[in-house]
Amino acid sequence: MGFLKKTNKKFEYQPRYYKGDGSPYKIEHKLDKFRTTTGKNKGLKSKFSDAINDLKTSDKSTNKTIIYIIIVLLFGFLYIIDFDLSIFL
Repeated sequence: MGFLKKTNKKFEYQPRYYKGDGSPYKIEHKLDKFRTTTGKNKGLKSKFSDAINDLKTSDKSTNKTIIYIIIVLLFGFLYIIDFDLSIFL
């Protein structure tokens, strides 16, 4: 009755270029180790507080650049739709 017994075959598969550091199948973003909002914190409140602290300590010159780009795009859009821009002057 050996043909009724099914045993799963076990293979010791290892990827070709695997160096042995952690699991080769773990999917993780490259920048997750630099983010404070990912990782150990489990609660929603702690995630929000970490995000707000990260926003407070962010680079101010980057924020100014983003605001300038948004303003230029907004005025460009208003010019394209023929909005009367004289109200800003």
